[in-house]
Formats: sequence, C-alpha cells, structure tokens
Amino acid sequence: MRQFDVERTKEYLVQSLASEIKKRGFKKGVVGVSGGLDSAVAVTLLSLSVGRENTLGIILPYNGMGEEELKDAVAIIRHLGIKSYRIDIQLMVDDYFKNFPDADKKRRGNKMARERMSILYDISALENALVIGTGNKTEYNLGYFTLFGDGACAINPIGDLYKTEVRQLASCIGVPDKIIKKVPTAGLWKGQTDEGELGYEYNEIDNLLYHIIELKYSRKKLLDGGFDEKFVDDITGRIKNTEFKRMFPHIITIPEQVKYVHKYQ
Repeated sequence: MRQFDVERTKEYLVQSLASEIKKRGFKKGVVGVSGGLDSAVAVTLLSLSVGRENTLGIILPYNGMGEEELKDAVAIIRHLGIKSYRIDIQLMVDDYFKNFPDADKKRRGNKMARERMSILYDISALENALVIGTGNKTEYNLGYFTLFGDGACAINPIGDLYKTEVRQLASCIGVPDKIIKKVPTAGLWKGQTDEGELGYEYNEIDNLLYHIIELKYSRKKLLDGGFDEKFVDDITGRIKNTEFKRMFPHIITIPEQVKYVHKYQ
C-alpha cells in the first residue's frame, strides 16, 4: 500500500464533515460509541468538525458488551467532553427473542445492531442531529456489517479508510492509545473478535483489498504477486457474496403499458 498522508486526510475529513452536515441543514451529529476504535475516531472527527457542543455520543450496552468496552466508551466521551446518553438495549432485545428462543448468535447480533441504530435515529430526531457512521472501508467491502444496523447513517467520515488507516488517523487526532491498541470487536457476544470472525488480520486483508480495489489486480496477478490462493479466494468470495449489502434498494420500474389502462388496446 502507498504511504498514507494522515495529516492531510485529517484536515480534509474535518472540513468535509462540517461542510456536509451544514449542507443538509444541520449543526449537530450523533454517534454510537462502542468503546472501539472506529466509533472513537468517528466521534472525535465529529467533535473537531462541529465542536464538542454539537457532538452527541450514545452508549447502547447489552449484557454481551463487557465492562471493559463500557468503561472505554465512557472514557472516550469524557475525554472529548461531549453530551451523551446511555440506553441499555438488553430488555428490548431479550423481549423480542422470547418469541424465538432458539435464535443463533448471528440473528441476535443483527438484532442488537438494528436496535442500536433505531435508537440512534430516534435520538437524532430528539436532538435535531444527523447520524454519523462508523464503518471502515475494509468492513464495507467485505460486507462485515449489519444491513440497516451499523451500516446505516447519514454521513460516514471513515468509510473510505481501511482499518489500518483508521488506526493511523486515530493517533493523529488524539484517540487514547488504549483504544488504538485494543483487539477489534463488535461486542455482539462474549469472546467475539473481528479478526477471529474474518479469519485473517486486518493488515493482511487491507493489503489484499488495496491491490484488488485500488490497483485492479486480476486473480492471476494477485497469485503471481505472492498472495496465498486460499486467502485470495476467501476474500474475493466475501466481496462477491456480500455485494447485495452495498446496493441501494432496487425499485422495480413498471412499464407504462403494464401500469396503466389503455383505452384502445
């Protein structure tokens, strides 16, 4: 990967985020703060863009969210000095799954992500603020997000940054070292880690994605360049199989002759 110009990227994102929020007629933004790297970077960028007085951090714990993650989320909010809400989603999620007691971890995790996003949008209405996204480019291209859950937002300041670039940006904007160095996790169940689910480390994935997306390498060129065949096939398979997540909802266009009654048929 080419050298990442973190200072220029920071300046560009801060200015662009402020401009995009203003363009939409808003002054404030709201971010779900999990205690992880991505949300810490997103909420910090927001505070740099519109000021701490216009930045809202929302903590939405579930029982599976460990005490450490909760402490880190609180620490980020205190570090920035921003207004916050804390709303526990356990009762509402558990009440729903009384109807489906045998639901697996994936269904429960997706429900948690969507429950959190529904609350973020309600808080955004309460505070007249835009929901700011926290998904990075690595996860977006792998489909490693919940559709209409953590994948939903009005503006995403870090969506064009690979995970390794998000980590570099975090150091530049003052995110605490503890957050930068912690093992990435979505916090959807105990013991869950992002790299554990993906099967590879982020630096490996990001390097491969860079060659696929930015450099447009073919499969043959990737293999000739030294990438492991199984690794290439696993990642390209994920990209292909999650393409539907990166599409806008498809509206079926009805031909005029079908939709309307014609007098002289």
